[in-house]
Amino acid sequence: MHRRLGVQTVERYVIQGGKRLSGKVRVSGAKNAILPVMAACVLSGHECVIHEAPRLRDVAVMAEILTNLGVRVRISDEGRTLHLNAEGLNAFEIPTSLMREIRSSIFLMGPLLGRLGRVRCSHPGGCAIGSRDIDLHLMGLSALGARLEEKFGYITADAPSLRGREIYLDLPSVGATENIMMAAVLAEGTTVIRNAAKEPEIVDLQNFLNRMGARVRGAGLDTVRVEGVAKLNPVEHTIIPDRIETATFLVAVAATGGEVVLENVIPEHVEAAVAKLRETKALEVEMGHDRIFARGARRPQAVDLKTLPYPGFPTDLQPQMMALCATAEGTSIITETIFENRFKAADELRRMGADIKVDGRSAVVKGVKALSPATVEAPALREGVALVIAALATEGRTVVDGIQHIDRGYEELEVKLQSLGADIRRPGSE
Repeated sequence: MHRRLGVQTVERYVIQGGKRLSGKVRVSGAKNAILPVMAACVLSGHECVIHEAPRLRDVAVMAEILTNLGVRVRISDEGRTLHLNAEGLNAFEIPTSLMREIRSSIFLMGPLLGRLGRVRCSHPGGCAIGSRDIDLHLMGLSALGARLEEKFGYITADAPSLRGREIYLDLPSVGATENIMMAAVLAEGTTVIRNAAKEPEIVDLQNFLNRMGARVRGAGLDTVRVEGVAKLNPVEHTIIPDRIETATFLVAVAATGGEVVLENVIPEHVEAAVAKLRETKALEVEMGHDRIFARGARRPQAVDLKTLPYPGFPTDLQPQMMALCATAEGTSIITETIFENRFKAADELRRMGADIKVDGRSAVVKGVKALSPATVEAPALREGVALVIAALATEGRTVVDGIQHIDRGYEELEVKLQSLGADIRRPGSE
């Protein structure tokens, strides 16, 4: 698992930039897929075996939460296979200290309601990148019959029985779609979720649930239907590759040059990112069945981009693109429509000499010829890896502090980059 299970004292990268990336790298299982799948294991009284588990801090925290709820957690295959058995599930309250560490802890509300008929938790934590209200989660659970009470910072939900019904989401929220899907699996009747999110991770959750014996269809479309079932079965499941990690490495190649083959990928999941990178003219890309060949071509050209729900350009890749645009020829306009605080990388990139002006939901990035090395701090997960990309492309020694955020979503990032020839190290880990 992750070094959380031991003592973690090192929280910085030291990067000597200016080196081209070259070689092969294997993309890990998707962070945003495994967390709801782990939560869904609560629905079953049998063992669930999950392959291609990324060794991340968030996965370790979710495993710790499940253990506190009475789930037996066993790890094999050097941490890449999880064995989760919720037969002895005996608690409905999620520990506050763990709930506040990861936002994905909210995914346990639906499964606990479905299995035990009750759940109590505080509001979830995670990166501070915007309001990310859980109102749609609570609305959907209430529509299925849960009685909700919010008091003293805690949410308590009771549901002696859940009944399927039609639910319309005001926004296509990924988390709300997944939470309602999981709650509906053991509910009576049919649940219809309209204006559902379409992300590939929702399809992966549907596949996992259906392998357990659930009846879910429509994931990946804007309407998802769940026919409630009485019981579920043991299951084995392999997590899909992480599309954001895939795209992050593509941005890194565009920023640094070189030639890299990405293995264990699903190319169609990153089509929006590839299209935008091709527009910069900084990257040549060849898509295979389960691999991508990427070659850095030239200094990037300025581009405009707007984040949108899938299949649009992902908000989780916006900070990395900001780092790339910081040294592009011309002026780029970046519009963020998902999270209002997703421009936190701008302040740190300015420490490196970037010319970025933020006005509300838009950022104007005037490309400079080159950035300068500096000491910067990762304010959040994706923003942190954006600073790593900027440092890799910058001649000289850059220090990136606060990399515990990066550990939440990228498995052994420095090891993978080192395998591609990058001069990046985590002091104290050698």
